[in-house]
Amino acid sequence: MSAVTELAVVPPKETALTVFSTTNGLDPWLQQVRAKVDEFNKVLPDLTTRKGREAYASMAHQIAKSKTALEAVGKEISAKQKEIPKLIDAERKRVWDTLESWQKEVRKPLDDWQAAEDARVGKHNDGIQRIKDMALFGETPPASVVARVISDLEAVEINDAWEEFLAEAAQAKDQALAKLRALHGERTQYEDEQAELARLRKEKEDRDKKDHEERIAREAAEAATRAAEDKARLDREAEEQRTRDVKAAAEKRENDLKLQAAEAERKAEQAKREKVEADQKAERDRLQAIEDQKQAVEKARLDEKARADAAADEILRQEKLREADKAHKGKIYKAAKEAFIEHGMTEDCARLAVKLVASGLIPAMSIQY
Repeated sequence: MSAVTELAVVPPKETALTVFSTTNGLDPWLQQVRAKVDEFNKVLPDLTTRKGREAYASMAHQIAKSKTALEAVGKEISAKQKEIPKLIDAERKRVWDTLESWQKEVRKPLDDWQAAEDARVGKHNDGIQRIKDMALFGETPPASVVARVISDLEAVEINDAWEEFLAEAAQAKDQALAKLRALHGERTQYEDEQAELARLRKEKEDRDKKDHEERIAREAAEAATRAAEDKARLDREAEEQRTRDVKAAAEKRENDLKLQAAEAERKAEQAKREKVEADQKAERDRLQAIEDQKQAVEKARLDEKARADAAADEILRQEKLREADKAHKGKIYKAAKEAFIEHGMTEDCARLAVKLVASGLIPAMSIQY
């Protein structure tokens, strides 16, 4: 009784030895398979449908089953008929190679279609990865570089050319743009703060220089004022001494004058002394007023300088806090990345995983600082 496959009937056991030991003895069975293949090739299934692709695979599988069935019969005969192994083995090989070539012939359109499909899908996946990579940097870039990358990414068109990958490409572009715009804002703020800090430092240097020059000028003016005051004082004292000497001489020469004349002269001298003392007091009051004004101006200048210095110190303190926070986060990111690597991730995958969690893109996951 003959064994039946989907495509061919194997030779009956009674005649199998004759068939396999005869040159081209299996041609009738091969022709049955070829007839099925030719019938299949007349109306080829549509490779763009799943049913069509399954039809190609099914046909190739049926040929393989016929190949295996005939091979099994041949192997059985070869085992029993040791005296004619070469004939049988030669026929087995011929049949195997023939069916192998027909199998490849039938499957080639499917393989070609699959290769083209893989290339198309790979092209889209590569394009999406390039979009994602635009938001990745080896080191922190300046704001101008981030702005240029944003412009380049915005120029990437998301249209029907992406086919079924349109939604994934659009999502990748939106996520990359969101990351880039956030980074651009951070870098712009940082660079503005650095510029403001440099400006405040320059202003402080200018103020210190101006204060130094004003102090030198003030000290020189004060020295000149003191020298003038000393000269005026010495002149006044010399004049007073000359006046006293003249008075003493006059009193000695006119010692004999009447008491009334002496009294009158004494009163006149007393009035003169009182006037000198009044003049001296007025001069002291004037100098004291000038000194009070100088002290008030100096106090106002020192108060303004203290306020500006405090503002600069606060900016420096904030900068140190940001740097410390950045270093702290960097340490945590590194520990998380090394933990991923230790549990089997590659370094690139570990770095990407940490970035995704830190960016809040992974639901129900976050990094504790």
